Amino acid sequence: MPVNNNTDMQFYQNTWMADHLFTVCDFAGPGCAMSCNEKSTWRALDRKTKCFTRAIKQVLASTEFFIKQDDDVLADQDYVQALMNKYRGHPDPLFISDILHHNDRINVFSLSGITHGNGKFYMFNRRLLDCVNVDVRYIGQRYEDTVFGGMIHTGCKDFNVTYVQEKNSKIWHRKYKNKNKDIDLAYIRNH
Repeated sequence: MPVNNNTDMQFYQNTWMADHLFTVCDFAGPGCAMSCNEKSTWRALDRKTKCFTRAIKQVLASTEFFIKQDDDVLADQDYVQALMNKYRGHPDPLFISDILHHNDRINVFSLSGITHGNGKFYMFNRRLLDCVNVDVRYIGQRYEDTVFGGMIHTGCKDFNVTYVQEKNSKIWHRKYKNKNKDIDLAYIRNH
């Protein structure tokens, strides 16, 4: 999970995911699994995506599933567990997100005609991580989710990638509203 100075780590430590967090911080500090040494801005998210993908490929070699989510997102624990149970041992690269398609007129070989996910949340397996191209080349600044899609497109093109549409009702972005709870998950905007 990419975090910055505005991220309330105590909030996430009190949720189900606390034991599973691999935090990617702007700069090294307490609670950071790694840092990309760059302040989070919209202009830096593509580089931060390449940075954390490279790191988890090296550091988390025995992990089967990965979830990238923004720090203004909550994911339903039962839903995520059900996805892991359903796709455990899946033979092909797997990508679960709010699936989008992108055509890039400038980067026709790396970022055009790609399938990618909404950057708020995506889940993928080790087989996908093993084939992504963290050195994907493109011209200009691009959004993190497009760059990750380009890493899949250029690195996993010889594999049968399974794309699964997430259930948006199980992923809360910026606002959690359910029964007696109404929580602004992005009280301080990061970007």
